[in-house]
Order: sequence, then structure tokens, then C-alpha cells
Amino acid sequence: MDKVTSFLVKYGVEVPNMEANYIIPGRRMYRGKSPQITNFHHFRVEVFLSVIDLQLQELENRFPEVSKELIMCMSCFNPANRFAAFDKSKLTRLAGFYPSEFSSTELLFFEHSLENFIVSIREDERFWDLKNLGELSMKLVETGKSMTHERVYLLLKLVLILPVATASVERVFSGMTQVKVKLRNSMGDQMLNDCLITYQERDLFLNVKMSDIIDRYQNMKTRREQL
Repeated sequence: MDKVTSFLVKYGVEVPNMEANYIIPGRRMYRGKSPQITNFHHFRVEVFLSVIDLQLQELENRFPEVSKELIMCMSCFNPANRFAAFDKSKLTRLAGFYPSEFSSTELLFFEHSLENFIVSIREDERFWDLKNLGELSMKLVETGKSMTHERVYLLLKLVLILPVATASVERVFSGMTQVKVKLRNSMGDQMLNDCLITYQERDLFLNVKMSDIIDRYQNMKTRREQL
């Protein structure tokens, strides 16, 4: 509260008396009909907590149950405080989301691999001061433990690329609304795919020379007219 008050004073903003009754701006209240609440109650309950509720609702809508479970499982790789959040059962559950990488048979023994991994890491002083997953990944490569614990390192790599892959997919679907307009609604899948690539990677394609495109098109087959 002191920090907020000092900020308001610094920029010349009027500081209300938090214990005084709250008066609704622009509305004339008759005696006995005005809300009997303090400024503190208004700003805390009707403003601050309402905003927090809205943010929580947005997060609930943004992250369904599967996404929240993924995030909770991913956090078990957090190296802070010497891997205090490490949970081999949750990481095994996380590996189960990648059936093409981890077979059902491998998952039966994956907890044992995780146990060997965490014992090895916690005993190594080089891993004690790591802060995030990126630092953990680089340190595993630097020390050669990425080869010793190859399958665990694979899971870590999948965790690292998941946010990027998710953002890329969302960007593609967002671009689809711009590309697949009414006039192009009947295009085939291959044409749509080609248009999406050029739209999403337009910064890259802007560096391609027009003459190179013409030459490439002209050399595809013999044509009557030259471009």
C-alpha cells in the first residue's frame, strides 16, 4: 500500500482516503441510499479481485485440462533448488503423451531411467545453480550426460520445443483465416498448403529474387511463351 501511495503522490494523482465511504462518480445519491462501503472495499473487491477473476477465467479458457496437465508435468524438469520439483511419475505421464517416441513397453521402465538421471544430476555440483530448462539442456550436452541419459534428454527436448510448436500451429491457423477467403474456398489442399507457407514465411520469401522465380517456373517444362 505504501508503494502505491508513493507512486500516486509522485505523479500527482489524488490519493483517496481508503477508510472513507465510496462515492460512485457522476451519480447523485440520496441520503441513506448510497452504498455503505469504503474505498478500500471498492478497490479491493470490486476492482482488484474482479480483474483477478477475469484473468483466471481467461487462463481457464486458454488452458484446458490436458494443457494444464502438460504444464504441470513439464515443470517437474525445473532445475531450481536442486530439482526440488522433480517428480518421476509425472514425467513418465508426460512421456506417455508421445507414443511415437516412447513405446508402452519403454514406459514400464522409464521411471527407473528417471531415477538414475536425478541421482546422477543431484550429485553433480555443476547442476546445482541452474535456473531454467534451457540451462539444464546446455549443461547436459556440455557434460556429456545427454548421451548417458539419452531417453530422458529426448523428453527434455520435446518439452523445450512444445511451446514453440504450439505457437507455430496457432500462427498457421490464424493465417488460414487470411488466406482461405471466400474466393479461395474451393482450392485444393496442396494449393492451400503452398499459399500458407508463403504467407507465414513471407519475410523469407521477400528475399527471393523475382528473376529466380521466373527461371524456376520456366525450366519446369517447355512453354510456348517466355516470361
